[in-house]
Amino acid sequence: MQVPTVSKSAATAGAGTAAKPDLGDLPVWDLRDLYPSKDSPEVRADLERMKADSEAFETKWKGTLAGLLDAEGGAAKLAEAISEYEALSDLIGRLVSFAGLEHALDVSDPKRAKFFGDVREKVTNAGVHLLFFPLELNRVDDARIEAAMEAEPALGPYRPWIEDERKERPYQLDDRLEQLFHEKSITGRGAWNRLFDETMAALRFDVDGEELTLEPTLNLLQDADEAVRRKGAQALVETFQDHLPTFSLITNTLSKDKEISDRWRGFEDVADARHLANRVEREVVDALVESVRGAYPQLSHRYYALKAKWFGKEQLEFWDRNAPLPKIRQKTYAWPEARDTVLSAYSAFSPEMARIAEPFFDKGWIDAPVRPGKAPGAFSHPTVPSAHPYVLLNYLGRPRDVMTLAHELGHGVHQVLAAPQGPLMAPTPLTLAETASVFGEMLTFKTLLAKTTEPQARKALLASKVEDMINTVVRQIAFYVFERRVHTARREGELTLEDINAIWMEVQAESLGPAVRLGEGYQSFWCYVPHFIHSPFYVYAYAFGDCLVNSLYAIYEKAADGFAEKYFDMLRAGGTKHHSELLAPFGLDARDPEFWRMGLTVIERLIDEIEAMEA
Repeated sequence: MQVPTVSKSAATAGAGTAAKPDLGDLPVWDLRDLYPSKDSPEVRADLERMKADSEAFETKWKGTLAGLLDAEGGAAKLAEAISEYEALSDLIGRLVSFAGLEHALDVSDPKRAKFFGDVREKVTNAGVHLLFFPLELNRVDDARIEAAMEAEPALGPYRPWIEDERKERPYQLDDRLEQLFHEKSITGRGAWNRLFDETMAALRFDVDGEELTLEPTLNLLQDADEAVRRKGAQALVETFQDHLPTFSLITNTLSKDKEISDRWRGFEDVADARHLANRVEREVVDALVESVRGAYPQLSHRYYALKAKWFGKEQLEFWDRNAPLPKIRQKTYAWPEARDTVLSAYSAFSPEMARIAEPFFDKGWIDAPVRPGKAPGAFSHPTVPSAHPYVLLNYLGRPRDVMTLAHELGHGVHQVLAAPQGPLMAPTPLTLAETASVFGEMLTFKTLLAKTTEPQARKALLASKVEDMINTVVRQIAFYVFERRVHTARREGELTLEDINAIWMEVQAESLGPAVRLGEGYQSFWCYVPHFIHSPFYVYAYAFGDCLVNSLYAIYEKAADGFAEKYFDMLRAGGTKHHSELLAPFGLDARDPEFWRMGLTVIERLIDEIEAMEA
């Protein structure tokens, strides 16, 4: 299939005031593996089929599950019902994935926004007819479900899904309330999420008279020229502050919405719903958080003090935090070099890993250019097991962009490997979903480091990796602490804009340390983090994944033989196993504080190496 590309000029439009690097032809998505177009007959037909099949499913199965296992052949009938439910999940997932990906290409386009909203509304309506199924299934006695799974081979493959669903049982409401929550989601949380996305996409940041979108403006904070960084920061501050009342309202509303849901469902802690979804115990996350916070002085505080010295300052300005090292030219990676760098790193670990990643480049599964209206950041969307993942980037040729490519391709490889588990069991809890992505980053970093022998270039590469790890571990845990404080305080009443700003500044000062000056305007920088809006408390999964991968990589370096096979087995499991089962073959246990210390020590050793170069 011909892979569509955009011209170099279009790919770099609006990317900043400096000369645009020649990045080569950047790939764009070909979504035809999902549907030919948003106006295609296939979309209309599947929307109609979704409606008809979901209604038929409800008519056939609602009210039968309680007595189903009492009848002869009831276990086989239950397996049939789950299989039909799974097929519907795949159809619904295909439709909503296509609509979401179309929307991400230009969230400012009213036609795409309407299509996205219409599909979501129809999916929500179809979901009303499916709500009863897990609720009724969970009301069946444990012993009878267990006996059915033991007796009926067709139920065996669904055991992990059934057991996972039953963990939700203490927090489920009666059928009518669940229906109300479900139907109102599109005008509640879903509507506020959409408002955030469309507001953020519409923001423009004035840099020397040029109107930039968010992604290229944030990119200016990594420019080698301090004057450019300062202008980028000032542009961000000015625009953010103009829109803070809107973002404050969104944050207050969604925090209250979550508090209502948590209270009705019986969750005690503000993050317990996320822990349940991640299939991770609260005490494991608490141990991670306390380990990272305790390591702030050895990690972020220490590193930023070093960096301030390199810049000849007592304190870094907040816009210097991710700046490249002074007097060291930052390499720009054209797209072909980025592709070869990542694939060669993957192949050195396992040719199978590179083989799985290659179609992303060759078949239109990556959308790389920066464009006005395009969703910011990067992600890998798994879509559904009957299709394949799609990766979104905003590629600007920086070393960090190469690492982001490696990260998102790691997700993609994981999603491909887990797909045979099917729509119900392929999805991986967030804590483990970051494993393959961070491992892919580490492989790419180690490959680049091995090729870099010139001392200053090596120092720059090490510094970049340390900063990425600090951003992944320290910064994401600080985000989690910020969220906890906001959601906890919101239970006592609405927060003023000053309240939210103050919490942000206190948490950031604690995590970044005294070597970073959080100057005027930085108090607004909480407002653009999409995870706070779309996935409350998601952020600790990044730190979990980074520390996990650091520990895994240390084991790989000590004993590479047989490691890849165990690693791929872990990825293939998808959501079928608890983290304790997946880590056991590697001799790791997330409940052991030493597990987290081992991961944090890897970051500390990289800082040690940089310090040694100073001597």
